Amino acid sequence: MLTIRTAEPDDLKEIVALYAADELGGHGDAWTPDTEAGYRAGFAAIAASADTSLHVALEDGAVVGVFQLVLFTTLVERGARRAKLASVQVRSDCRSRGIGARMIAEAERIAHARGAVVLELTSSKRRRDAHRFYDRLGYERSHEGFRKRLCEGL
Repeated sequence: MLTIRTAEPDDLKEIVALYAADELGGHGDAWTPDTEAGYRAGFAAIAASADTSLHVALEDGAVVGVFQLVLFTTLVERGARRAKLASVQVRSDCRSRGIGARMIAEAERIAHARGAVVLELTSSKRRRDAHRFYDRLGYERSHEGFRKRLCEGL
């Protein structure tokens, strides 16, 4: 049975393991004595934010998926509330079983309940399977993304 809930501090090690196993993401994540404090500080900042939340999908008590949701207000669309879905990951041995679709549906539900009129996300150009997945869920390819690293060494 799959359960989706807000992440808790005890989930951190399993969450980081999901990101560490991501061959396409390449963020260099790894749970070690040297990195643990950084992950705990990041988690604390997310937990303290009224507009950012981290969620896990659990199966038999194990973390099999994770996503982050960020809500923000813009001036466009007359001050519309928007949501951004980020850091979506499903454990590789659990893919193609509907877990990702359930997580996205939960993110949509939360965003709508919090007043968002749009849910947006970005996905690496290398994630072609993910692009097909988002297409199937009704997401449209509407923008070209850009980013600039402001701090080296992370």
